[in-house]
Amino acid sequence: TAVERAHAAAFRLMSDAASHPNAALIAPFYDALGRRDAATMIACYASDATFSDPVFPALDAAGVAAMWEMLCARGKDLAVVASDVAADAENGRAHWVATYTFSATGRRVENRIDARFTFRDGRIVRHEDRFDLREWLRQALGFKGALLGWLPAVQNATRAQAATALADWRGRNANSDPSSHR
Repeated sequence: TAVERAHAAAFRLMSDAASHPNAALIAPFYDALGRRDAATMIACYASDATFSDPVFPALDAAGVAAMWEMLCARGKDLAVVASDVAADAENGRAHWVATYTFSATGRRVENRIDARFTFRDGRIVRHEDRFDLREWLRQALGFKGALLGWLPAVQNATRAQAATALADWRGRNANSDPSSHR
């Protein structure tokens, strides 16, 4: 039937997307995050890569490297599960769940994230993570986050605190050359 043919075609497309070499780059990327291996993650990026998410909205390649180094160093109990990994020659996607203790409050967080990638020459050139910042604030901050997490001022303060933490990390680790990991 036409429906069976459409399902078979969709399955072939998904199989091709999951087996593309760029998909084979995404899976080890998240495995490295689960091991807190920032160097392996950074090696997956192009030298001019960019990253954005609701907390770090615009990072250049050096910022990307510093962010993963910082998060891997701080994520003592980080657990990562990636699924729905697919890619073609130019674009890719994955769903991933990060579970960890937010160090500032000691609260447990389970962050559900949808990632989008753009590739060039077998490396990630653009990485965008999307997640519900309000839900993250509820988990990370508890009552305060649940009550006030929808406010732009609270979300902007969270971004500012994250930017300050990253700048401090970069200042303390200035001798580390992120490009040496590529």
